[in-house]
Amino acid sequence: MSARLATEEDLPRIGAALALAFEHDPLWGWAFEAAGRERKLAALATVFGFFAAAALDLGWLRVTGEVEAVALWIPPGAPEMSPADEERLPGVVAEACGPESGARVMEMLDAFERNHPREPPHYYLSLLATHPDHAGQGHGMGLVAACLEEIDAGDPPAAAFLESSNPGNVPRYERLGFRPTHEVELIASLSGTQMWRGPGGSAPPAAHGRFDP
Repeated sequence: MSARLATEEDLPRIGAALALAFEHDPLWGWAFEAAGRERKLAALATVFGFFAAAALDLGWLRVTGEVEAVALWIPPGAPEMSPADEERLPGVVAEACGPESGARVMEMLDAFERNHPREPPHYYLSLLATHPDHAGQGHGMGLVAACLEEIDAGDPPAAAFLESSNPGNVPRYERLGFRPTHEVELIASLSGTQMWRGPGGSAPPAAHGRFDP
């Protein structure tokens, strides 16, 4: 799998791929409820594009050659976005989504933040998507695998963490060495599966695969 560092020129295609991939996601699809598919996709692309642009300088926004798939990682100890971008985020969400949907999006983001584990240090797979035109060809999981190879080659190798908002994706992540740690109820009775992969693919750090947020 060919994986490369994303550039600013890739951002429009990244936003579009993320929007189409998450259109029917149980969590994101609910939060971005909008009148009409076109408006919903535009809102998703705007907000996810903002996330991608905010992470660009971290050096862990990765794509396949023609942006068939995108993986947005936050490296250990790094903030997901700068203080300036954090300040801009509510306005971007409100403008893209409208007041009602925007409030749901912000509430869900707050829930993710509240339940995110702080220790031990880890790479955080914040977003992963494959453009639907290229689904089923292994682009997404291949991109994650390539990134994990790079993480494992670090000195020292680091752990990796993600939240799966779609239960159907859990077995795919398990094949790459991630293990479910627990289900977290996030918003409106919707939950996400937190998953952990220790350094080099080792087991979660605490007894019974649990760790504290």
